Amino acid sequence: MDLMGMMGKLKETQQKIEDTKKRLDTVLIDEQSADGLLKITITASRKIKSISIDDSLFEDKEQLEDYLIVTINKAIEKATNVNERELDAVARMDMPSIPGMDNLFK
Repeated sequence: MDLMGMMGKLKETQQKIEDTKKRLDTVLIDEQSADGLLKITITASRKIKSISIDDSLFEDKEQLEDYLIVTINKAIEKATNVNERELDAVARMDMPSIPGMDNLFK
């Protein structure tokens, strides 16, 4: 077992994961309510970038709150799926085969 080689590979993998996380900050995901009255843009890192609310939703506070909750949760779910897929791909592709280390980056 080449311990130095594995440590180098681990460090390289960690750098690739950090680079992927930075790139995910720039990946935008759009989500909207079923009727299109509320639109959310979120990064794959789950940071909200914009919210667009149709004026008609301001007439009913409770409805607006419901729209926000549902649409934001859908956007977060999509972003989380993209985030996990990307990071898992990097970790699996480059991770040295070390018993017990398969869950290190989750």
